[in-house]
Amino acid sequence: MNRAHATREAWHPQTQQDRDAILRELEAVLVSPHFCNSKRYPTLLQYIVENTLAGKLDLLKERTLGVEVFERPPTYDTNTDTVVRYTAGEVRKRLLLYYSEHHSSSGIRISLPAGSYVAEFLHGHEGHGEIPDDADLRAAYLHEHESEHFPHPVTEADESGLGASAGAADLAAQGSAGVHAAGEHTAPATKAVWWVTAMVVLLVAITAGFLWKYHAATSQTAVEAFWAPVIRDQHTVILCTGSSAFAPNNYSGVTTADRTIEYPFVSIQAASAISQISSTLEHSGAATQLVPSATTSLPDLREHSVILLGGYNNDWTLRLLQPLRFHFLPYTPSGGESIIDQTPPQAHWERDTSQPYSSADDYALVARFRDPIIDGWVVVLAGEGRNGTEAAAQFVASPHYMELLKDRIGSGFANRNLEAVLKVSVIEGKTGAPSILAVYSW
Repeated sequence: MNRAHATREAWHPQTQQDRDAILRELEAVLVSPHFCNSKRYPTLLQYIVENTLAGKLDLLKERTLGVEVFERPPTYDTNTDTVVRYTAGEVRKRLLLYYSEHHSSSGIRISLPAGSYVAEFLHGHEGHGEIPDDADLRAAYLHEHESEHFPHPVTEADESGLGASAGAADLAAQGSAGVHAAGEHTAPATKAVWWVTAMVVLLVAITAGFLWKYHAATSQTAVEAFWAPVIRDQHTVILCTGSSAFAPNNYSGVTTADRTIEYPFVSIQAASAISQISSTLEHSGAATQLVPSATTSLPDLREHSVILLGGYNNDWTLRLLQPLRFHFLPYTPSGGESIIDQTPPQAHWERDTSQPYSSADDYALVARFRDPIIDGWVVVLAGEGRNGTEAAAQFVASPHYMELLKDRIGSGFANRNLEAVLKVSVIEGKTGAPSILAVYSW
């Protein structure tokens, strides 16, 4: 806190009245725009504050938070799944932003010190125009960019450099003050020069960070831009695939395998898609966890980035696409399998069932969107048949097709929700090149 604007000190609540005051402050923070539009940030902050007040500090460790707050298994790898560290960094940053914009009538401030999962409570009087001090801003800045692989986090040597710059500024100020009459106080001038120097160093660091991020964004390939939001929050992505069982009487020769099927399988085309996506994400520094859709529940998917592979053989694909503009119509023996555009004038695309399955062109949906049900990014790669699913996977791994899609979407390609309908040539059961039929983004 800038000492010219406010005076605060660490506060250790002793009475129930003190704890109730902190909980009222927490409630005000959680309903603010910085927290109310998310699920994970307020959940983590509330859990930390309540357990800090209860003195249950043994629960405020990274693995315990991952298990209790984010429903990770007790044996999960905290090195590859950084959900706790990432979310805590966002909470710190949002608390700083909240208190830079709001003045607490109670004089209470909740903070989460860097490197700790134990809440700290500050209490004191604040003046007008209170702003976070440089240490808070700098800590939030460094944490944000380290979580995004900022290439040069500050080291002990950098800290020494900052101290040396400040020391040089002090000496310069003291030397210039020697021309004043004896006994004149020079401390305010020295302090002012120190603050100016520190602010200049901070501004240079922030500018360098923005320039680096701009360069990274402009040099990003279209494939990297497509996958960027999916792997931004965490480095393990769930790959949820549909599976099949033989059904000779069906047009495709197979049917969706549910949990009652004893020996489900995936087609060669689905296996090709799994390999393609896993390789693409591995190249981007992320790992995939393969799970079957038939036995995967909502808690398994919540707060993860998820890739849904397969159309009619994947119930999660049908369910999560349903509210979107392009989605699969429910299968009926009379209506077959088709993709519909629910915006007037309604259009739909379906395979020509008068031709053999191995010769009929297929259709596929590619979608990327932030889903409120699982509170995470979802990528759907799904064909009406297995050839469409394989083509969709090849599409999102291809620099050529991603450039075409990027041109159709326009600005904000790396962050917008999007859907694309593809037509896929099929010759003797082999998957041909896809073409884009329709695109929508929001």
